[in-house]
Amino acid sequence: MRVIALSTLKTFLGRSEAYADAREPVMAWYRQVRSADWASPADVKRAVRTASILKDGRAVFNVAGNKYRIVVWINYPYRVTYIRFIGTHRQYDRIDAQTI
Repeated sequence: MRVIALSTLKTFLGRSEAYADAREPVMAWYRQVRSADWASPADVKRAVRTASILKDGRAVFNVAGNKYRIVVWINYPYRVTYIRFIGTHRQYDRIDAQTI
């Protein structure tokens, strides 16, 4: 999969020292997505059982023991994953993952 908006991850990780514990889990997630070949939401669920599949190609991933969440939009035919949001569980609760 091609991952678009890697800068979103870098911005989040560099925003505060409080997010230092997210660096390795986020980078592990990034490497896993880069090496994936997801053709459907079922492929995502098979690869990452804790992922939540939303409507219209959206998916939510829990990282660092569910402390952080990453919301992505996946274009399955083109094998592109676009990062829409990364934040803490509390920050995630304040957004609408379907529209962000």
